[in-house]
Amino acid sequence: MSRPSASASTSSSSRSSRSRYGKEVKELQDALNQNKIESKRDAIRKIIDAMTRGKDVSMLFPDVAKNMETSNLELKKLVYLYIINYAKIMPDLAVMAVNSFRKDARDKTNPFLRALAIRTMGCIRVKLITEYLLDPLKESIKDEDSYVRKTAAICISKLYDVSPELIEEQGLLKLLENLLNDGNAMVVANAVCALLIVQESKGTTMLQLNPYTIQKILTAMNECNEWGVIYCLDALAMYIPEDGKEAEAILERVSPRLNHNNPGVVLSACKIMMKFLDYLQNPETIRQNALKMTAPLISLLSLGKEPEIQYVALKNINLIIQKRPIIIEKDIKVFFCNFNDPIYIKLQKLEVLSKLANNDNIQQILHELKEYTQEVDVEFVRKSVRTIGRCAIKLEKAAEKCVTALWECLKTKVNYVVMESIIVIRDIFRKYPRKYEMILKDLCENLKSLEDPEAKASMIWIIGEYVDTIENADSLLANFSENFKDEPANVQHQILVAVMKLFLQRPNDGKELIHNLLKTATIECENPDLRDRAYIYWRMLSTDPELAKKIVFTERPTISDSSYTIENELLDKLIENIGNLSSVYTKKPESFVKKLRDVLNSKIADKIDDVYDQDQLMEGKPEDYSDQQGGQSTVYENNYDTSSQIQSQIQQSQIQQVSQKIDLLELDDNQPQQQQQQQPQIQTQIQTQIPTQSIQNIRIPFAEVLTANTPGSQTQVQGLSIETAFQKNGDKIVLDLKITNKTQDKTFSDFGIKFNKNPFKLQPDTIEIQCQPVFPGQTQIAQSLINTNGPAFEEPPQMPYKIQVALKTNLDVFYFFIPMSLSVLFSSTASITQQKFIELSQAQNIARKQEVLQIQIDPQRMKERLERNYFFLIGVRKDERGVELLSYAASLVNGMPLLVNVIHTPTAINLQLQVPHPTLMPLLYQAIGFILTLN
Repeated sequence: MSRPSASASTSSSSRSSRSRYGKEVKELQDALNQNKIESKRDAIRKIIDAMTRGKDVSMLFPDVAKNMETSNLELKKLVYLYIINYAKIMPDLAVMAVNSFRKDARDKTNPFLRALAIRTMGCIRVKLITEYLLDPLKESIKDEDSYVRKTAAICISKLYDVSPELIEEQGLLKLLENLLNDGNAMVVANAVCALLIVQESKGTTMLQLNPYTIQKILTAMNECNEWGVIYCLDALAMYIPEDGKEAEAILERVSPRLNHNNPGVVLSACKIMMKFLDYLQNPETIRQNALKMTAPLISLLSLGKEPEIQYVALKNINLIIQKRPIIIEKDIKVFFCNFNDPIYIKLQKLEVLSKLANNDNIQQILHELKEYTQEVDVEFVRKSVRTIGRCAIKLEKAAEKCVTALWECLKTKVNYVVMESIIVIRDIFRKYPRKYEMILKDLCENLKSLEDPEAKASMIWIIGEYVDTIENADSLLANFSENFKDEPANVQHQILVAVMKLFLQRPNDGKELIHNLLKTATIECENPDLRDRAYIYWRMLSTDPELAKKIVFTERPTISDSSYTIENELLDKLIENIGNLSSVYTKKPESFVKKLRDVLNSKIADKIDDVYDQDQLMEGKPEDYSDQQGGQSTVYENNYDTSSQIQSQIQQSQIQQVSQKIDLLELDDNQPQQQQQQQPQIQTQIQTQIPTQSIQNIRIPFAEVLTANTPGSQTQVQGLSIETAFQKNGDKIVLDLKITNKTQDKTFSDFGIKFNKNPFKLQPDTIEIQCQPVFPGQTQIAQSLINTNGPAFEEPPQMPYKIQVALKTNLDVFYFFIPMSLSVLFSSTASITQQKFIELSQAQNIARKQEVLQIQIDPQRMKERLERNYFFLIGVRKDERGVELLSYAASLVNGMPLLVNVIHTPTAINLQLQVPHPTLMPLLYQAIGFILTLN
C-alpha cells in the first residue's frame, strides 16, 4: 500500500486548521449574541487575546459593535478597545459606533463613562467620523467634572492630527486655550500638553505665554501628577522672562522639582534652570541657583538606577557642563567607572571626565584612566587612552603628566594600547611641537605592531615631522614605502609628505626615495588626490626647491580641545531639549523627527502665487482712517533719504578705517573715555505718539556673533563668546548682550563698545558697558542704549543688514558683526495721511514688490501685532468678494516712509511692499515676518 504524499498531508492539515478556526469564530459569535454579560465578557476577552497575538478577528466587528449598548463598564471598555484597533482598517463599519459614542459622551450619571467615550473618540483617528464627534466634544470640554474636561483636552490634540481644518473651524482650539484658566490642576496640565502638541504640528505659537499664564501654570504644577508637571515645565521653558527679577522668581518656584523621584521631572526642571540662569545679573545668585542642580543630577547616576536612565542622565550632564562646568566640577568621583557598568555608560563617563578635567583634579583623573588602560574591553581601553590625550591638549600645565602616562602605555606592548597611544601622541606633538622628543625612541620601537591605518599614518607623520632628529628616518620611511601601492589612502598621503620632508631636510638620504615615490604616485596610483599632490611636489622641486621647503614646512595652526565640543548654536538648542531624545542624539529635533522637519520645510518653501488678484484690489480710494492721526505730513516728496533733514549734523566719529580694518576703540585705558556729544534733533511735526509704557514690541532672538574660538585682535586671547540682539523698547533702541566666558583661568571685565559707520547712524549712548566681571564658566547679561546721532554711511543697507562692532575688554579687543532687523528701526511716530499715502504709492521712484508670508495667524492678532510695532493703519478697502485690504504706513528713524498693503487669507498673508530704495525690500519683508511670528 502506497504512502500519502507530503503535499496531501499538508493540504489536509490546512483544511483541518481552517475548519477549527471557523468553528471558534462561530462559538464567539454565539457567545456575543447571548444575553448573559459573563458570556459576552469572556468572548470579547478571547477576541482581544487573539487580536493581540496577531490573529485577524475583524470579521466579528458587527457582533462586537452591537455590545456597545451595555451598562456594564468593563464590557464597554473591552468593546472600545476592539473598535480602536480595527476602526482604521474598517472605517465604514466604525460609523456604526458613532451613535453609541455620542450617547455615552452625554451620559449624565457617570463621568467616567463620558470620559471613556471621549478618550476612545480621540483614539479612533478616522477622518470620516470625526465631524460626528465634535458636538459631544464641545460639551465635554465644558463638562462639570474635571476628569472629563482633562480627557477632552487631550482628545482635541489627537483629532487635530486627523482633521486640523475642521478643528479650527469649529473653534475647538479657542476652547482649549480657555482651559488654561480652569480651576483644576490636571485640566490645566492637559490643556498645556494639548496646546504644545498642536503647536508642534501646526508650526505656529498656540500657547500664548504671559505673566498671568505663567502663574497659572506654576500653580497647577504644585497639584498635578508627575507627567502633568513635565508638560508644565516644558511650557515654562518656552517663556522669555521680562527681566532678571521675574526669572529668579520662576527659578524659585521650579527648583523644588529638582528633588522629584521621576528623572523626567528632574531633567525638565534642569532645562528651565539652565535657560533662566542666562537672565540673572548677580554672579552669586547665578552660582547659588546653578549649584542647586548638582545633587539632583548626581542622584540620577546612583547605583540603584537603571543603566538606561544613567545613560540619558550622562548625555544631558555632558551638555550642561559644557555651558556651566561649575555645576559638577568638584564631584568627579561619581563619574569614575564601575567594573559592572555597561560599555555605553563607561564611554559616556569618560566623555564627562575629559570635560571636567582641570589643573586641580588632573592627577586624580589620570590615576583612574591609567587603571582603565589595563581593562580587557578594547573599545573602553582605546577611549581611555584617547581621553588622556585630550586632557594633555586641554591643559598645558598638566601635559607633561599626561605624556608620562602615555609613555607608560607604550611600554605595555599591548597592540591596541600602543596604536591608540601613537595616534594620541601625534596630536600632542602638533599641540606642543619639539617639546616631548624623549619618547621618540620608544615610538620607533613599535613600528612592527602597527596594523591600524590611522596608527600607521600617525607614526609616519611623526617620523616626517622629526626627520632631522630620528637618525634612521630614511630607512624607516623606505620600509613603509615598500608596500606604498597597497596602503590605504591616508597612509599613502602621509608617506608622500614624510618622504618629501626627508628630502628637503636631508637631500642625500632622500633623493632616490623621493624620485621613486613620485614616479609611483604619478604613474601607477589611481587616487586623483594623491596623484595631484605628487605632481605639485614634483613641479615645485623642479622649479624652486626653496619655495617647496617653505610650503611643506609652513607653520600649521595648533589644535585645541574645542574640536570635541558642540557649537554654541547647537548647544543652546540641545539645552532647550534637555530630557528629550534630541539631547541624547545631540541633534536638533527637526533632523530626525519627520513631522517637525515637514513643518520647518513648509516655512521655508518657495513663495506661491498670490491667492487673490491684488492689482485690482490696489486700485481705488480706500476708506479714510487718517482722522485718527491729525496733523500734517513731514515726509518729503522728492527725497526719500530724509535723515539730513530731520537730524542736525554731529561731530565726526572716532571710527576710522585703517588698513582695511577698523580701530573702533581708544586702547589707552589711562585716558578718560570721552562722552559722545549729542546734538538735539530738530523737532518734527507728528500726528500720533504711542505711549511707550503700553508698547509690547517683539523680542528678537539672540544671535551668536563671536565664538569662543575667535581670537582678539591684539593679544590673540580666546574663550569669549558673545550673543547679541538689537531690541525695540518703546521708543528706544537697546542692544542686549549675553557675554559668556569659556576659558578656564581668565576673567573678562571693563567692557566698552563702538560701532562703525552705518546707514542709520546708530551708535551707543556711551562707550562703557555696565557689566559685572565675567569669571570662567559664567555668563552675564548686559544692555547698551543706542541713539541715531552717529556718523552716516552713504551706502544703503544690504540684506542681511549687520552693524560692524568693536568690543573692548581688559584683555583684548574683539571685532564682529551684529545682525539688525528693520523692525527695531521703526519710528514710534506716524506722519503719513491718506492723501500722502496715495501720492507716495503713485510716485515713479518708489520700489514695489509683491510677497507672500506663509504663516497662519488670526486677522485680529495680525492687526494688533502690526500696530504694536508702529505700523499705522491708513485705510481699509473691500472688493465685491468681501476680501479686505489693509493699508499700513511705517516710518524709519531717519524719516524714510514704508508703505504696506496687506491681504489676510486663512493660509498666508499677501503683501504689497513699497519702499524708497530696492535694498530695503527684503529687510522690510523679514521685519514683517518677525513681527507676525516672534513673541
